[in-house]
Amino acid sequence: MAKIAYILLCHKDPDAVVLQAEGLTAAGDCIAIHFDASANAADYKQITKALQDNPHVAFAKRVNCGWGEWSLVQGSLNAMIAAEEKFPDATHFYMVSGDCMAIKPASYTHRFLDENDTDFVEHNDFFESDWIKTGMKEDRLHFRHWFNERTHKKLFYNSYRLQKFLKMGRPVPADLEIKIGSQWWCLRRRTVEAILQFVRQRREIVRFFSTTWIPDETFFQTLVLHLVPKEEVVNRTLTFLIFSDYGIPATFFNDQYEFLLAQDSLFARKVSSHALALKAKLSKLYAGGDVDLNITDEGRTLYGFLTKRGRFGRRFATRFWERESTIGRERELLILMCKKWHVAKRFLATAELVTGISGLAYLFDEQDTPLPNLGGIENDLDKRARHRRAVMRLLFEHGQTDRMIICADTGNIGLLDDFYADRCTTRVLELSCEFDDDYLTGHAVRTGLAGEKSSADTLKRLVPTIRMDFTFESNQIRDRDYPHFHSISDRNSVAENAVKIAAFMDITDDQAHEIAQTPYLFAD
Repeated sequence: MAKIAYILLCHKDPDAVVLQAEGLTAAGDCIAIHFDASANAADYKQITKALQDNPHVAFAKRVNCGWGEWSLVQGSLNAMIAAEEKFPDATHFYMVSGDCMAIKPASYTHRFLDENDTDFVEHNDFFESDWIKTGMKEDRLHFRHWFNERTHKKLFYNSYRLQKFLKMGRPVPADLEIKIGSQWWCLRRRTVEAILQFVRQRREIVRFFSTTWIPDETFFQTLVLHLVPKEEVVNRTLTFLIFSDYGIPATFFNDQYEFLLAQDSLFARKVSSHALALKAKLSKLYAGGDVDLNITDEGRTLYGFLTKRGRFGRRFATRFWERESTIGRERELLILMCKKWHVAKRFLATAELVTGISGLAYLFDEQDTPLPNLGGIENDLDKRARHRRAVMRLLFEHGQTDRMIICADTGNIGLLDDFYADRCTTRVLELSCEFDDDYLTGHAVRTGLAGEKSSADTLKRLVPTIRMDFTFESNQIRDRDYPHFHSISDRNSVAENAVKIAAFMDITDDQAHEIAQTPYLFAD
């Protein structure tokens, strides 16, 4: 059965460290603690005194740690050495911080590791992947970084610039493929032993990484893939963590216990130091027996949805090819805006039959919309969305027509802004629909905001947010006060809707009435 030696890196909050160590060792596991040598000496004394009689606790040789420095790797290595020596029966080594907490019972964690004879470490190609979103990339490796970027910023960047000016770059060690990923890994004992032996034998590799920048994101990730067959390494971390667009980790609080348990991970980071109730419940969870788990793993999708609402579709200055591309002054574009795509598609099918005007459904929202050959641009949704006017001009020319109908999602406000800024005549018909809780729940599942097994509490919180989001999208369109804007609704009579349809499409009353009578137009 798996026995875990936790490698704990910490530098503050001695009470939390003691609680964490006692909670993790209560289930029979063990822990090696590295407490930053530059941190408060009294805090370290408090930790050692509280845990000195616990046989499942080891203390690593301490070093002064700084963010982005080799010292964080050295502290990890020291804790690994201490754990390897004191806990010979440990089968796995799991890296955690003082902000990490277990979000599964120990019994679940042990079974998971028993069933998966692999190492878990995120490892992306350093040069080819987009794991580094902004800032320095290759130069993290090719130049030597002796100073701490946060505490000695001028020295750090002046040294870096001088090396670049003097062309003092260095190559990466020839036999290594540099990998990058999260520092929160879980490794088998034989992998840890191989790493420690490699470190003792290949001091030139240690010297190389010791002057790279942020080596805790590359050192272990690279060595594991160098020493272990690729098929025995899973490219993921078992710790649930979320970063904002600015690289800031999300923090979890007392009311997120059920949310964390639902994630497909063994630990979570970062749990707030103020979330004492959450920490107590999670400690009890780990040391207790099996519990019923409803793992839906919608956490990152939910975070993206909630943090990015209102940011999609906004555009900066138009690109030069967009300024030069116009649909055409003599053309008329009819746009059906509807959140329920099946409703707009039904309307479109009837409108095409009744009026003979050709149409396309959600070509800027849906990848698989059937399109004619437009030279390749039709095959990529992102390209279509980036070059909307050019795509529409090609479609008008391909169809040899001056009138077309398209469908668009109500969240695609940028599309309306783009087409209303064109020389063509743009008309919009909003198909306003009611959204009951069942539909909103289904929408959450279809879009990945929730899973089939998401708890009732999760859905109870999520459904009102989605409803408010839909209302915001509709109001945003109306607030633009676009010309030639019309709206029909499932709350209106057929006659009322027919009047709006006739005005929108500039067709006869009989034609509009036939479209308004489309069978099951607003049905789900």
